[in-house]
Amino acid sequence: MGNREDLLAGARQCLVDKGYARTTVRDIATASGVSMAAIGYHFGSKEALLTAALSDATREWGDELAQLLTNPPARTDPFQHFAATWDTVRASIGTHRGLWSATFDALSHPETRARLAAEMPESRTGLAHLLAPTEPPTPAAARATGALYQALLVGIAAQYLIDPETAPTGTELAEALRRMVGLPQPAE
Repeated sequence: MGNREDLLAGARQCLVDKGYARTTVRDIATASGVSMAAIGYHFGSKEALLTAALSDATREWGDELAQLLTNPPARTDPFQHFAATWDTVRASIGTHRGLWSATFDALSHPETRARLAAEMPESRTGLAHLLAPTEPPTPAAARATGALYQALLVGIAAQYLIDPETAPTGTELAEALRRMVGLPQPAE
């Protein structure tokens, strides 16, 4: 790897270990084995490097989640599919707890918020295609569906970080959704 890639890898490790706000230039240089000056040369600032590393890590998390959701078992009830999907998402949040902690930590930084805002349309559309049981029929439907999934994802991640034991399960979410749309709960 070159210095740029080493810096990204070191920054990612620091994000998981220390979070966005507590990571210093020295931490990144030590973790990456690259000089502190190289951060400015390759990224302009520590914040730009951390934001790039967080963006890359989040994209990789999405790719990993897509792999986990590939070829789910056949379910005739869409609420069962929804529950299984969100149980997988919840488990993945637990596996990548450091990434999610760093994401919430980074939200107080304007540079990170700006990059996340710029990536939000792509994120929403990606979530719609990844999590919806059927392909959204139009780009507008994908954006709306993705916005709902993004709200669920961020909310579940926040609850999981606060208390993993009480974060909602996929079954709890599916039951709530079923009640919201006025459908009876399935017979046991």
